[in-house]
Amino acid sequence: MLSQNYPISEIPEDLKKDANMIIRNRDSQIIINSVDDVETHFVNAFTIMNKAGEKYSFVKIPYDKTNKVSNIKVKVFDAFGKLYKTYSKSDLTDSSYNESFVLYSDSRVLSLKILSTSYPYTIELTYDEDSSDTVFLNSLMTFYDFNVSIQRSVIHYNNKSGINLRRKIKESSYGKLNFQGSDNDFTISFDNSPAIVEEKYSPDPVTLMPKADFALDHFTLKGKKGDFTSWQNYGKWLHDEILNPVSQITPEIQQEVNSLQLSGSTEEKVKTIYQYMQNITRYVAIALGIGGWQPMVADDVRKKGYGDCKALSNYMRVLLKAAGIESYYCEIYMNDTPMLFDKDFPKMGGNHIVLFVPTENGKNIWLESTSQKIAFNHLGYETLDRNVIMIKNDKAEIVDTPKSMAENNKEILRIKANISEDNNLDLTSSFSYSGGLYDMSMALLSLTPVEQKDALKHRYDNLQLSNIDIQNMINDRDNANLNFDLNFKASNYSKTLGSDIYFRAIPFIDSDFYLEDSDRKMPIEIPFGFTDDYEIEFTIPDNYKFAENPVPAKIDSEFGSFSMEFIPQDKKLLVRRKFMLKKGIFSADKISDYINFRKKTNKIDHTKILITKL
Repeated sequence: MLSQNYPISEIPEDLKKDANMIIRNRDSQIIINSVDDVETHFVNAFTIMNKAGEKYSFVKIPYDKTNKVSNIKVKVFDAFGKLYKTYSKSDLTDSSYNESFVLYSDSRVLSLKILSTSYPYTIELTYDEDSSDTVFLNSLMTFYDFNVSIQRSVIHYNNKSGINLRRKIKESSYGKLNFQGSDNDFTISFDNSPAIVEEKYSPDPVTLMPKADFALDHFTLKGKKGDFTSWQNYGKWLHDEILNPVSQITPEIQQEVNSLQLSGSTEEKVKTIYQYMQNITRYVAIALGIGGWQPMVADDVRKKGYGDCKALSNYMRVLLKAAGIESYYCEIYMNDTPMLFDKDFPKMGGNHIVLFVPTENGKNIWLESTSQKIAFNHLGYETLDRNVIMIKNDKAEIVDTPKSMAENNKEILRIKANISEDNNLDLTSSFSYSGGLYDMSMALLSLTPVEQKDALKHRYDNLQLSNIDIQNMINDRDNANLNFDLNFKASNYSKTLGSDIYFRAIPFIDSDFYLEDSDRKMPIEIPFGFTDDYEIEFTIPDNYKFAENPVPAKIDSEFGSFSMEFIPQDKKLLVRRKFMLKKGIFSADKISDYINFRKKTNKIDHTKILITKL
């Protein structure tokens, strides 16, 4: 057991390595008295090791009407464990708990910024929480941030409620959880975990580290009692208690749908309603209502013209219902590294909502309702390759979203490039983006013409661009394609070698890839697979000829494939390049293979073409 003044001398040396902050003792003592009564005593002691760790010195205690906090004490110790500052609740600032992107929230936060003139120093925060919410029970997390070590993290449950308390312990090769006790009175701890240093192209460590989750079979959320004994029971509760009260078809909503004069197949009707909804609403983050989990009333979305993912998805669901079309509200985790719902462990979760619409021909429709520009029946890459909790009338089902396929995430680039004797390049090109590359390119649509030019200058900073002309930018919301033409001049593209000229085979070069072949600890994650399909037609001056054809290249790898070929056409040369990168997670010992694959493709992209004067 740690002493209560936390001298630095008690920290093992391996925990100091690479650590900006060290969690000395994170202790949660939890007593569950009933379905709507849980008491928690928190102790959170952490040592700020250096200036980079200062961001952790901001003490925050969230609370609301159903989660009351008391007995707040903050103590600050120097490196030797000497107490030199104490604070109480009256010293903390009480404010609305609104993140910068949240318009409305009914949560509040007590906060205090701790300042110190020397390092290291330790902050100990203790407080009690009494809550009538039992839907979210504290988990034991074993990763908090990069460059953060854990000396001790412990959670203790004493379940006096008579309700079955379930636990799910996830084992991992990255650490071990220690369990002691019985089903209703137990302690789980995690000790002496060194800091994890962030490594490029690694998965979210939360998905790799051990974890312990907990849930009661019966719970309360803001006064509403629910059932976690099965996903089906949870789905019925969410449908009946959370969605139905805010999903009434008012005469005004019915009139909206009637005015659309819907016709055709279910898919055609859904598209008409979806694109209508996109045109009259906008996304705003809101955390009001039943713990931020209940959508705004559908008719309020109609009146105000805005809502968050819950509100907009549910409004779309109500519009479809008014048209006689069934759809399902789906909870999902939206992130780069997919997080999944556990089919054997019902527990409220997710951070986003999408909508699912079945059709008579079996072609499922998925709708992302938060974007006014995104295409119909198109999910972004952060919501593919995972599962959802799909809420039907009397049950919930765990259903997979579509797969993200590298061949569907495509950049098609067609270029006509004129090489001049004064080393300049005159280029016309057409771009087409689909799949996840469509998502990533949509930011261009929100920019002014000047900002678009600046963005493309920055993207292709290997070229000295001038006379930039962007034309025909089209967001094809029916087929999830973004297309535009880009024309420009680039100075000093080619180089003179005596009377000869040489230039790169690929004008647009992706120079973002960089990875060191070091002592890799984390797996390699390629979170997004894609395909590049390039054709470049080079035209050279009349008094020059191509000296020789570069050698074609082809690479096949477990990470993807690459090919480049050179096809002469009189005074022209056609260069064809195809690059496919596969999505996946690969073991750390594959690091050299992956780097070599990317280096080889980059080297071929820099192939030089030589032309000689006649």
